[in-house]
Amino acid sequence: MSNSVAVIGAGSWGTALAMVLADNGCNVSLWARRQELVEEIRAQRTNSRYLPGVTLPESIAPTADLEQAVAGKKHVLVVVPSLAFRDTMKQLAHVLGPNTKLVHATKGFDTENLARMSEVILQEVTALDPSNLAVLSGPSHAEEVSRRCPTTVVIASKKRSTAECFQDLLMNSYFRVYTNPDVVGTELGGALKNIIALGVGLSDGLGFGDNAKAALMTRGLTEISRLGVELGAAQMTFAGLAGIGDLIVTCTSKHSRNWRAGYQLGQGRKLDEVLSSMNMVVEGVRATQAAFRLAEKHRVEMPITSEIYQVLFQGKSPRTAVEDLMGRGKTHEMEEVARISMTWDS
Repeated sequence: MSNSVAVIGAGSWGTALAMVLADNGCNVSLWARRQELVEEIRAQRTNSRYLPGVTLPESIAPTADLEQAVAGKKHVLVVVPSLAFRDTMKQLAHVLGPNTKLVHATKGFDTENLARMSEVILQEVTALDPSNLAVLSGPSHAEEVSRRCPTTVVIASKKRSTAECFQDLLMNSYFRVYTNPDVVGTELGGALKNIIALGVGLSDGLGFGDNAKAALMTRGLTEISRLGVELGAAQMTFAGLAGIGDLIVTCTSKHSRNWRAGYQLGQGRKLDEVLSSMNMVVEGVRATQAAFRLAEKHRVEMPITSEIYQVLFQGKSPRTAVEDLMGRGKTHEMEEVARISMTWDS
């Protein structure tokens, strides 16, 4: 394979995906915002802040020049935090053509207008053909991917050939890639599971047990599905890698920054203190803001999300939030959720 690919974002996940592409024979331009990181990668073949102990392949070429990173590239992967996503796409707008195939792997929202990342891309990069757009999600801690541990993800695109194009680029012996036509569900599953991971961390920080964790994950998945279907997702997507798969890994793993943040909050630390101590972005905080507003706008019941929102932004005690969840009125477990068919665009 002689493909040349650009990866925009040299955090842990962007760097890990660059390594997958390099292992597959691609020449990878890896864009980093900080020049000092570019120099470290170039001189030492390491990214010590985000992936300590990992050696990067020589075929990964770092650059701090965004235009240089994507120049002449037919395939672009965007892996920047949701907070910086719109600004990054604005900078890319004049250099990406209609024939560029673009996949993003950012699990979050634009909290200003509640847009998903694919919506942000199409709003800012008006020259991009929507059929050339895809999203990557699933249970995939960068720390494990960078060490070539077996990992399985999903690529979603409205056009089958676009999904399969990125499937071919990324799939190898340790990185298995499935395809899916449900862009909305795949994006929402990846973003909303971070909220539940915060809740599970809170529960663990309070010293509650596995029973509480299982309940939060199960009922959390119900909330994710409920909002997702309302926004146009296919319900079955949440039973797959982008839904329950990502939820499990994010709620149970030592690598999960959302779980770690929730755990510290459960132990009594303040949100600002927790976020300042974290080395990487905690997407669940912004996702909670967006999901809470989306639930209100669409009149979707999301009690776990609502309680976490009150803990994060209204000073509510985590213990009181759990007590209020447990004290809710009785209800039936199996709510009726409309099913939306999943079909590929031609």
